Amino acid sequence: MSNPLKTAACEEIDRHASELHGLSHSIWEHPELNFEEKHAHQVLTDFLEKQGFHVERQYKLETAFRATYGEGPGPHVALLCEYDALPGIGHACGHNLIAQVGVAAGLGAKAALKASGKHFPGKITVLGTPAEEGGGGKVDLINAGAFDGVDVAMMAHPSKATFSKPKSLVMDAFTIQYIGKAAHASSSPWEGINALDAAVLAYQNVSVLRQQFKPTWRVHGIITSGGVKPNIIPEFSELRYMCRTPCVVEMKTLQSKLKDCFTSAAAATGCKVEFVHDQKPYEDLLSNSTLATLFEENAAGLGVDICSDPAVTQRFGGSTDMGNVSHVVPSLQPKFYIGTTASIHSTEYTAAAGSPTAQPYTQTIGKALAMVTLDILQQPQLMSKIKEDFDRDTQR
Repeated sequence: MSNPLKTAACEEIDRHASELHGLSHSIWEHPELNFEEKHAHQVLTDFLEKQGFHVERQYKLETAFRATYGEGPGPHVALLCEYDALPGIGHACGHNLIAQVGVAAGLGAKAALKASGKHFPGKITVLGTPAEEGGGGKVDLINAGAFDGVDVAMMAHPSKATFSKPKSLVMDAFTIQYIGKAAHASSSPWEGINALDAAVLAYQNVSVLRQQFKPTWRVHGIITSGGVKPNIIPEFSELRYMCRTPCVVEMKTLQSKLKDCFTSAAAATGCKVEFVHDQKPYEDLLSNSTLATLFEENAAGLGVDICSDPAVTQRFGGSTDMGNVSHVVPSLQPKFYIGTTASIHSTEYTAAAGSPTAQPYTQTIGKALAMVTLDILQQPQLMSKIKEDFDRDTQR
């Protein structure tokens, strides 16, 4: 490697490989749901403080944190950590590895710039962002001003392959409630209004509509409440739905169609219907082209196989609140291979996220993000290209 600062960053990450693995495994062994990540918050902030970062615990949110190093007029790069788990199956999205990558990248970049002996040309922040799995933690942090003054935000997410510009979907979630009237299901059912029937009809209406969905639309829902006893006509039922589209315009179209499904079920059964929309929808991910190119170049230099198969790189995946960040700050969130092709959000992926097999891949991606950070800090002129990309993407 010809760049001595990048060499120093990689060597620092290698020196701390065992500790970084320990952090990741500790989070994996203690899965915590969104906004409850107290163990992860503690172990990550303790480690970063020990490594010389200025740490602010409970930053803006109870389980968020900010760890900074450096000052001056240069670029401010934020390296994001996620660390919440999924109910029932733990770290099936590999957020323990996301946290490891963010800490490793910050650690490497800090050590390199400290070793340079020169005036620090900017600031590094390792930002702990809780509650990605449906909690919208980054949305809360945006609204609280956590990204004010940040020039670039980066993180990396485990996947089945490594590539720089994943496609994510706009996501909105809402609850549908039907209000009927209770009655004895045997002696006087005609006196009741069956809210469960409304929920079942609504679910079936959506299923019938799927034939007319665009291939990139996603709708998935469950019935969360459907009555208390079989001999009582259910007077209340509730469904929970998530819907996803590539852009906001299509989201409005899809939601209009879904609302017809839900209101017609109410009309057919005589129920009243109420809608409760989430206040933190997820936006699509705007992957900054200049940052993506820097990642690809640095990762390839470390021997990473960058996937170029359009069937993988052009496929729409899930949704993320990193999308919201990418609409306010130039952002990068590459996907990276961890040694398995198991499906994310499965028990098999949970096992893979905690396996030693994932470590070489994770450590290498941490090095790649540290190197991108150094490119930005050593070449401030790159910010002009990064901002041009950002302006073009947000205007589009």
